[in-house]
Amino acid sequence: MSDLSITPVTTKSERKAFVDLPFRLYADDPYWVPPLKGEALGLITPEKNGWFSHAKAQLFLARRDGRVVGRISAHIDTLALEMPAAQGFGPGVGQWGLMDAEDEDIFRALLARAEAWLREQGMVRALGPISMSIWEEPGLLIQGFDQAPTVMMGHHKPVYREWIERAGYQPAKQLVTYELDITQEFPPIVKRIIRSGENNKSIVVREVNKKRFDEEAAIILEILNDAWSDNWGFVPLTPPEIKDVGVKLKPIVFNDLIRIAEVDGRPVAFMITLPDLNEAIRPLNGSLLPFGWAKLLLWLRKPRVRTMRVPLMGVRKELQSSRLASQLAFMMIEAIRKASVANYGASRGEIGWILDDNQGMNSIATAIESQVNKVYQVYERTL
Repeated sequence: MSDLSITPVTTKSERKAFVDLPFRLYADDPYWVPPLKGEALGLITPEKNGWFSHAKAQLFLARRDGRVVGRISAHIDTLALEMPAAQGFGPGVGQWGLMDAEDEDIFRALLARAEAWLREQGMVRALGPISMSIWEEPGLLIQGFDQAPTVMMGHHKPVYREWIERAGYQPAKQLVTYELDITQEFPPIVKRIIRSGENNKSIVVREVNKKRFDEEAAIILEILNDAWSDNWGFVPLTPPEIKDVGVKLKPIVFNDLIRIAEVDGRPVAFMITLPDLNEAIRPLNGSLLPFGWAKLLLWLRKPRVRTMRVPLMGVRKELQSSRLASQLAFMMIEAIRKASVANYGASRGEIGWILDDNQGMNSIATAIESQVNKVYQVYERTL
């Protein structure tokens, strides 16, 4: 271990090395999807990520004989510090993530350095991995290694679980995703609930209008921050983050894949579905050059995908314990299911992540006969 050094990332070339490392460590993993390097760099560059408007982070690289052999981030979200402790974050809680290492000794050294940085900032508890916002790639993959991750989801080496648990971390929360065959119609009881809603003149489930992108995004954000406000790990999305997310996701936003449900003319629920961009970027190996950009632009004109992912769905808090909440959810899911199959050639859906104790969403997923396909674990430890 004497030849191992852990140093903070301070330069542009070090950030590039930070992004490059997984390309070597996962080169033999048939299910890992190489991210676009420009996007990965943007995530860790404060000027390009709105999350840094209320957060700070320190990246670390591990080197042995001058060769990069590991990485980790340590970060503090000031909005997370303001949240109730019962919801997972709260005062004194920092996070770490974006970790990769050649072996357990390197990982432990990186983790110790990240924890030391958090202590220096006054933190007394650590959660991880969270890379880096709760809205990005939270949790460690512990089930579902035999499937490639969908857009905006993480993928990790199976051995990382042992390393984290041997370092003294305990499970804090599980996040799950569900998969289903969207070419199949839903069970009769779900279809009856949908028909009842369609016959209710007070309910309208409409497509978003991409030409009014900012206005529609504001409606969805307002519902989201209300609907998710009591959830474990919730941190409100801020305007700088929404702006950045809008720029990144606008190319894969399609009117018929995002629905807003209105009751008596008032928006009360939404569902966002994205064609799995990972299917398009996987062959590019992280680069848009020399011809990757042309291939991606062609794909974006009219995506043909196997999988659609539902990253976000929400119903206003006031309705969440009512029958109307599940009815609106089923109506939006069905409308998007039909559009996904007819207009994009999709055959598979992935819903999530969903908190393992979110009874409402887990019940909806079960009712449409979907199955858990991936499980992510967030760990915690007192510093």
